Formats: sequence, C-alpha cells, structure tokens
Amino acid sequence: MSAPGPTAPVQLAALPDPFKLWKGGELHGAQIAYESWGKLNAERSNAILLFTGLSPSSHARSTPENPEPGWWQNMIGPGRALDTDHWFVICVNSLGSCFGSTGPASVDPATGRSYRLTFPELSVEDIARAGYEAARTLGIEKLDTVIGASLGGMVVVAFAAAVPHGARRLVSISGSPGALPFAIALRSVQREAITSDPAWNNGNYADTAQHPRTGMRLARKLGTITYRSAEEWRMRFGRNGLSPTGRKAVKQALERQPAGFGPRFDVEGYLEAQAERFVRVFDPNCYLYLSRAMDCFDLADHGAPVEVMRRAGLESALVIGVESDLLFTIREQSDIATMLDEAGVPTRFAKLTSIEGHDAFLVDLPNFDREIRRFLEA
Repeated sequence: MSAPGPTAPVQLAALPDPFKLWKGGELHGAQIAYESWGKLNAERSNAILLFTGLSPSSHARSTPENPEPGWWQNMIGPGRALDTDHWFVICVNSLGSCFGSTGPASVDPATGRSYRLTFPELSVEDIARAGYEAARTLGIEKLDTVIGASLGGMVVVAFAAAVPHGARRLVSISGSPGALPFAIALRSVQREAITSDPAWNNGNYADTAQHPRTGMRLARKLGTITYRSAEEWRMRFGRNGLSPTGRKAVKQALERQPAGFGPRFDVEGYLEAQAERFVRVFDPNCYLYLSRAMDCFDLADHGAPVEVMRRAGLESALVIGVESDLLFTIREQSDIATMLDEAGVPTRFAKLTSIEGHDAFLVDLPNFDREIRRFLEA
C-alpha cells in the first residue's frame, strides 16, 4: 500500500487521560489525528469511522485545507460509496503512527523527549479504542459503521471485541481475526531489516536524514512484493528493462550496488521508487510498533470468537476478501464471515476475483464501490 506524505493541518482529538493500553502501560496527553467529510446529523447517528492500513495518514480524501488526493479519494464524497451527502465520514490516523497521532516518534510529556522504544507495547485493540474515543470527542457514542482495510480490517474486528455496542455495522476488508504464520514471518524479516541497520542505533536515530534508510527500504520492498499478486506483476511489468522513470528511481541504488548487480528490470525500478517514497515520510520505530501489533493480534484473546461477536451488538456486517491476496488470505476473510454468521449477525461475504492482490481495495475500486455501496444503502 502506498503511504501518503505528511498532510496539511489535521484535526486532533484528545484521548482520555490516562489512556490505558490493552497490554499494560498508559499514555498521558495522547491524541489522535483525524480528518472528516460530510455533515454530522442532529442525532449524531450517521457517522462512519474509517481505519487505515499500516502506512497511510488520515488523509483519505482531499479537503479544502489539503487538496491533495487522498488514499481512498474515489470512494468518499458526494455520490461515492461513502456518500458524504448522507454520511459523516471520519478517518483516523492510527495510534502509534507518525502522522499526527501519538506514537513512538511523539514527545513523552514526562521527559520532554521522543518516546522511541520507551513507548508502551501497542495493540490492535488500542488502535480501535483510540479511534472510538476520537469519535466520542465529537459527541458520537454509537457509530453507524466502522470500516477498515488491511491493518484496518483487523482493527474493526478488534473494535467489535474492545468496544461492544460501539457501532451498528462493521465492514472488514482484507483483515484477519489473528495473524497467520506467513504474514508473521514476513513482518519479522521486515523488522529485522530495520533493527539490523546500524543507523537504527537501538531506536535512537536523530532525525529523518539519519533514519535507517537501508533497513526501511528493504522492509518496504518486501512488503510491496506481497501487496500484489504474481499474475499482476507479470501483466504489469513482464521482463521489461528499466524505463526512463525507473532509471531515475534507481540512480542511487545503482551507486550502492556492486558493479553489474544493480537494478536492470522495470519492476526493480518500481520497488525502488516505492521504497524511497516510504523512507522519506515514515518513522522506523512507528513501523516496528505497528508491525508487531499486527502479529500479536488474536481475537481469541477475548474469548471464544463467536461469543465475542455475539456480545458486540452488531446489526449486520460485510466482509470483503480478494482471492489473489497473499498477505491476508481469502480463508481469513471467510473465517471472519463465518464467526459473524454463527454469532447471529447477518453477514455478507464478498469474495472478489481481482488479480490486484492485497492492494485491490486501493486499485479495483469499482468492485469495492459496488459492495460497500450496496451494504451501506441496505
């Protein structure tokens, strides 16, 4: 998934002080960055809370303050699936991230220095509760719908457990009720790429210019490979040599590699461009904390999953999965839908055949628009 750069000024919601975390520890003076679109009705009953994947900011759609297209630009707005003529849409930057919300890169008020590795252990449940508390600052006690994709798909599952009766409906896209070994293994290698980079310095790098760039680049490249399917990579790049754009992207990479072993194919140029963009905007320690939180999430920690979903008080749910998704498999989506069904929650399971893999929710918008629009209008 592509990560947008820092946004124009966002709105900030203060979390309850102290904000107690699921696995122990607490935060003081914590805040959540969010952006919103549409108008909240008098009953405060038309709110949709949107959770992001690991890397995006809260900038899901352009705003007057920030006209740059958002990461879900064509899904939010008048006449879109998340129709702002009817819905009030709030997108939150995850607790633990680095785009305005409190995280490892934030200043610890107790010390006046960045938390870095003194930040308490973060959980997916904490991200869910923090998003809900952000909505509560607007007077919203019960959301109409919570929606999330990727990490966000995990978060809305955790929301059902951590905030029972906090929402009428749930939309989980390419999420998981508990990380599987393939994803855990991948993320463990990504984290090791960062922590074994000497510039990481046990989390004590000074600023963006001194980030563990090599480790972050490799971590992002590994992730990017899994965001699309092998067939999509073949159709998109084939065995094409470096394009002019690709050559520009890999100029520094060519200088880093021993003679004869630098990038030669266009797909390598694409990976390099994605990695460089990510390194410029994302904090390494935030990446480590969010990545580990994904590995450790398991809905079963809250009890038998069907009973957990029964207690959630949901009126209906939509689960969307993509058959070509390597990272969050279609089986995981089926498991979420099954536990909701068995809990007595009317659930639609949309099994999409897109070749776009995990990133399909960012690319194959007509299919996602159709499913989400149908669900919200029901």
